[in-house]
Amino acid sequence: MLQNIGIPGLILILVIALIIFGPSKLPEIGRAFGNTLKEFKKATHDLVNGDSETDSKSLEGTKKLQAVEVSKSKAGS
Repeated sequence: MLQNIGIPGLILILVIALIIFGPSKLPEIGRAFGNTLKEFKKATHDLVNGDSETDSKSLEGTKKLQAVEVSKSKAGS
């Protein structure tokens, strides 16, 4: 689908986006789109490779949070 756009189609899309959003919002939209794409690629890469490092870090964070909650509940009693 995206292989058939070409340069004229890309220019047309950019002109329409410029008309709709204006020149001040266009860089913000591009930045947000880039960040979203980067996070999507990272998440896909993590799912495909099954990175256990990410899983262990989230497990450590959960354990620390539980320990803090337990200590707060004991202090409050």
